Amino acid sequence: MKALIALLVTVGTVAGQWPPPKSPAVPEADGYVEIPNAALVPEKTNSYRAIFDATRAADKPSELLPAINMAGSELNALAVMKIPLSDARFAVVFHGSAVDGVLDDAHYKAKFGISNPNLKSIAVMKKHGVKFFVCGQYLAAAQIDPKAITPDVTLAADALLVLMQYQKKGYALMSF
Repeated sequence: MKALIALLVTVGTVAGQWPPPKSPAVPEADGYVEIPNAALVPEKTNSYRAIFDATRAADKPSELLPAINMAGSELNALAVMKIPLSDARFAVVFHGSAVDGVLDDAHYKAKFGISNPNLKSIAVMKKHGVKFFVCGQYLAAAQIDPKAITPDVTLAADALLVLMQYQKKGYALMSF
């Protein structure tokens, strides 16, 4: 029993030694915990290119879409590691149930009864050079008026074509 208690105290102490996560670039997104002596940390000589395939809605209307959270989290990681955010070339394309997260505030409130929690992060990320697209094919199939989408998101002809074009340019595919 004493060994178990000692182990639990040790685990609690070790777990308590992690520094808190930091979110300097996108405050609403998950923060980044700097890991001492970690392998494969971000390098200042690299350019970071990723296309985020946003298909999933948030678990709750009050939460960020998973793709927005992850793209914002990676911007936070680069910022914490002192990588210039100008070296981050990110794009996000929305289709499927993720489209609800890019409705303008009036349409989001009408659907969910609350303000859209994604809009502030989208605006911040756009200032950092992130490009946002919504699938025109999905909007047409779901009968969603493109005017219901926040103006910070660009209407694309087709999400899959956006994904193919960005991957052809060397962007890593991240799916959420």
